[in-house]
Amino acid sequence: MQSPKQILADLWTSVDGDPAALDAVSLSGEEPQLPSSFRVAAAAQVGIAAAGLAATRIWKLRSGQGQDIAVDMRHAVVECRSERYLRVEGTPPPPVWDAIAGVYKTRDRRFVRLHTNFPHHRDAVCRVLSCKAEREAVQAALMQWDAEAFETAAYQAGGVVSMMRSYDEWSAMPHAKALAALPVISIEKIGDAVPKPWPSGDQPLAGLRVLDLSRVIAGPVAGRTLAVHGADVLLVSGPDLPAIPWLTIDTGRGKLSAFLDLKTGEGRDRLKELLAEADIFSQGYRPQALAHLGFSPEEAAKINPGIIYVSLSAYGHVGPWSEHRGFDSLVQTSTGFNHAEGQAAGIDGPKELPAQILDHATGYLMAFGAMMAKARQSREGGSWHVLISLAQTGRWIWNLGRVPDGLKTEDLKAEAIKPFVEPSPSGFGPLQAIRHAARLSRTPAFWSRPAVPLGSHPPQWPAR
Repeated sequence: MQSPKQILADLWTSVDGDPAALDAVSLSGEEPQLPSSFRVAAAAQVGIAAAGLAATRIWKLRSGQGQDIAVDMRHAVVECRSERYLRVEGTPPPPVWDAIAGVYKTRDRRFVRLHTNFPHHRDAVCRVLSCKAEREAVQAALMQWDAEAFETAAYQAGGVVSMMRSYDEWSAMPHAKALAALPVISIEKIGDAVPKPWPSGDQPLAGLRVLDLSRVIAGPVAGRTLAVHGADVLLVSGPDLPAIPWLTIDTGRGKLSAFLDLKTGEGRDRLKELLAEADIFSQGYRPQALAHLGFSPEEAAKINPGIIYVSLSAYGHVGPWSEHRGFDSLVQTSTGFNHAEGQAAGIDGPKELPAQILDHATGYLMAFGAMMAKARQSREGGSWHVLISLAQTGRWIWNLGRVPDGLKTEDLKAEAIKPFVEPSPSGFGPLQAIRHAARLSRTPAFWSRPAVPLGSHPPQWPAR
């Protein structure tokens, strides 16, 4: 089984990272850290280290200075559950899930998982089942359905659900076979442009402008990571888009936040103006959703030659499921993780991983890919498209191997979390939140802006 340093080396060199840079990395800590049969802690540590290492390489390109980077495994895995440990004025998070979200049995003795945290997703499920939004009513209705037929019908109605599959069942599907041909992170040239000069500043990403069009966890974590290394990150949301407030606070640290209604010509025109002055455009909409509004990768490269365009999806940009909506918990269910973890625990049914690790790891890998593409742009020019998905990250984590008896590991207690908590002000009141796990020797990672309510700022860039 590969060590975390070996995993990092494979990831780093897969996107043309200089192997010599790995000498500056120190990874401490031992597996397992959480109760799981999967290498959750290694994935957390390597994802954060990859993003941090990319930041050090950019700093060297900008300043000529090298620096060391260290990532502790326990700190990394705690950061990959940061939303659990957030406190606002001392108050812990509210319940994570909607009342009818979760796992149900179906007529054919299979299991399905419903994700109903957004009202329109809950309404879609209830329309298909012709039932009230109550657990007992949902379970009774699902006993009239076979699992795969319900999964298909719910997706067609605009819901987000998944049938639990074993890893072998998932691997036999045409979509899984299409994904298997992809790297963890794809970086593709999408246009010609001259190299852009680096702005001045005292952090690796100081002066770089990042448009963040993402919600929930993975995309927002990517933006938060770019912000911790000094980027000006502008989170663009819509006044009518549903959001999960606790996640907005946790992943909003370091960002500006503005509203634009992209259904209007005025909103699209303003986004185009922001894009024309951006360095990185990071988005988590379904494939083709932004293209229909005039913001495909190719259109973005015409608006701003030299742009780094980052696309996040649930199931990847190729294959029959490329348009599928999805969240971490559903991708875990579809791709075999919940089945395998349930088997390891000796239970009949799904068992979740002990963190939203597909989300968090994908967020760090997005930031890593964006920075590596930006470094490449500075050397050779071009416009670049970075593509990643929760399912690709899941395949990467699966291939790291399993932890024998990992489920016997005791979960982390409050005392173990304390060393990684820092206080900060915010637009929501005083926060206690997890600080960033990558420690850089010359340019320490920190968030210079507090988390604020959505739409707190005008849709404009700060002066460089």
